[in-house]
Amino acid sequence: MIHDLSKNNSIIGNFIAELRDVTIQKDAMRFRRNLERLAEVIGYEISKTLSYSKKTVETPLGEADVNVLTEQPVLATILRAGLSMHQGLLNYFDGSESAFISAYRKHTSAEEFAIKVEYLASPDITNKTIIISDPMLATGASMVSVYKALLKQGKPSKVYIVAAVASKEAIDHVRQHLPPNTEIWVGAIDRELTAHSYIVPGIGDAGDLAYGVKC
Repeated sequence: MIHDLSKNNSIIGNFIAELRDVTIQKDAMRFRRNLERLAEVIGYEISKTLSYSKKTVETPLGEADVNVLTEQPVLATILRAGLSMHQGLLNYFDGSESAFISAYRKHTSAEEFAIKVEYLASPDITNKTIIISDPMLATGASMVSVYKALLKQGKPSKVYIVAAVASKEAIDHVRQHLPPNTEIWVGAIDRELTAHSYIVPGIGDAGDLAYGVKC
């Protein structure tokens, strides 16, 4: 199931507009905050699809029955670009465990590369719901590699993918290689992927814009 949040008018349009804007991008703190706010809104929307159970809580004047999450999802993110979105999700799913994975493109030529996963810190995810965040889904190869790496920690019951911007190619690739019940939530789906696997119009290098240009 694909949830393209740009198809309906909402405040997410403001966040995506600022993330794309080359002038506003000069403010790294605002760029990070926009990724965080976008993830918060997506996290709220995802929360509507999760399982709940009734809980009785004691108030100063009596008791109240409320529906609360049956289980907190595990939040996973791809270092380093995904950290701001991870924080946004963690703001809402504040009882969640976290998983962190490093993945990068190792180029063999200007246009060809392999995805290398070098670091993984994750709780057991057996039969758990997992939300994996990364600002950009360009080819989808990093997301698939990260999912396969996470399987070393168990097989989840449900997978949610959260991204700011994705290409149509990446959406198709993820759908082919992740479980059929995977849900993909994106702020926008862009029309073009260049020969160097950059999304157009995209937002640029999210990691560099958020945390500084890497050497």
